[in-house]
Amino acid sequence: MDLYAVAQVIWWLLLGVLLMGLAVMVGMDMGVGAILRYVARSDLERRVALNIIGPHWDGNQVWFILGGGAIFAAFPLIYATAFSGFYVVMLLLLWTMIMRPLGFEYRSQIAQPAWREAWDWVLLVSGAVPMIVFGAAFGNLFRGVPFHFAWNLTSFYTGSFLGLLNPFAIVTGVLSLSLAVMMGALTVMNGAEGAMFQRARGLAQAAAGTGLALFAIGGFWVHAMPGYRLTGGPGEGVPQTPLQQAVTTAPGAWLANFGAHPILWLVPLAGFAGMIGAWLAARAGRSHLGWWLGALAWIGVIGTAGAALFPFMLPSSTDPSMSLTVWNSSSSETTLLWMAGFAAVFMPLILWYTGWAFWVMRGKVSAEKIARGDEHAY
Repeated sequence: MDLYAVAQVIWWLLLGVLLMGLAVMVGMDMGVGAILRYVARSDLERRVALNIIGPHWDGNQVWFILGGGAIFAAFPLIYATAFSGFYVVMLLLLWTMIMRPLGFEYRSQIAQPAWREAWDWVLLVSGAVPMIVFGAAFGNLFRGVPFHFAWNLTSFYTGSFLGLLNPFAIVTGVLSLSLAVMMGALTVMNGAEGAMFQRARGLAQAAAGTGLALFAIGGFWVHAMPGYRLTGGPGEGVPQTPLQQAVTTAPGAWLANFGAHPILWLVPLAGFAGMIGAWLAARAGRSHLGWWLGALAWIGVIGTAGAALFPFMLPSSTDPSMSLTVWNSSSSETTLLWMAGFAAVFMPLILWYTGWAFWVMRGKVSAEKIARGDEHAY
């Protein structure tokens, strides 16, 4: 394998790491928003829930920026094809991401119950919808996305928004929401006490159980659905484009990588182990351990999807041979190597700062302090 191919695989792996970081960190915040009206019954309890993630939610958005930036710079053809086709989905995500910070900042500025109730609903919707879309996106990758290219690599999207809401995508969307709810509930357990802790404890167990069932269902479904197989490409030294390759479909082809490399079965096992472990930890009231096991569950689920899809990144259902892969959609070797150098410096810094922030802000959130009018509280 030459240096360029190594760089392409490295950035495929780094993109996976960024998606996992997004799922764990942003999914935790989104999960708290999605369960806000259940886990917190009074205004003060909801303020406690918001202040549990208050020091972290805006910083965690860096994972969105990193993920989008990595796709834009490392795999520009993926970025151009996906973002130009999914206008409705992107606008939906954009509006929820705009309203979410407004909910944090404006909710407690006026004491009227109707005002705060309205923003509570905004936080719920803006927490649940992005996580459903995140999971449904993975589901649609397995089914293939309806697009094709003209001779000059201009992409044409031929699907509809409702077409993206197919049964398998709904299953993966609800799986994503379940894992986010699980992480959100474990996060509330970390920072709350009393009745909120107990409600979050029960919800974390329910969400972990739901995620476990949906992950198993999704695995059997993928085994039965037609998968993609790369059967031919340009010769050595010829530019790799989606116009010069051959792709076939066959039932069970999405599991071919697991058959060729049995060690990959450890990845879905990690997903199952993480969900089972998070359920047991929540039941025992050990929320911090449960949080880390929930992170393992996310890593296992997203890693399973990546291992099954490789080398495909955006399969085409209109013309499978025009699917985008790691090999035909990446930037130049120089770009990937420069990016790898910057990532080697800044990724450890981001991880260090994130860990430091959580360490400094550890501990329970005091409802009494919020009630007395803490000027820094939401």
